[in-house]
Amino acid sequence: MATEINMSGKTHKGIRSRFKVTGTGKLVHKPSGKRHLMSGKSGAKVRRLSGWQAVKRPDLKSLERQFGKLR
Repeated sequence: MATEINMSGKTHKGIRSRFKVTGTGKLVHKPSGKRHLMSGKSGAKVRRLSGWQAVKRPDLKSLERQFGKLR
């Protein structure tokens, strides 16, 4: 007797707070390493860590599954 399970497609709340979907549908995130100990990092590294960065291709499949119906 096979039972069919319907997936709810709910968004994982931790993923929702750390990633966002752009208007064109890309997933972006803020890079790690900019919370503390900033005096030991060069200005170029600090500037590189600021802002949003696109999610790399190997991570996309699992993240899209956790985003549910958002995308």
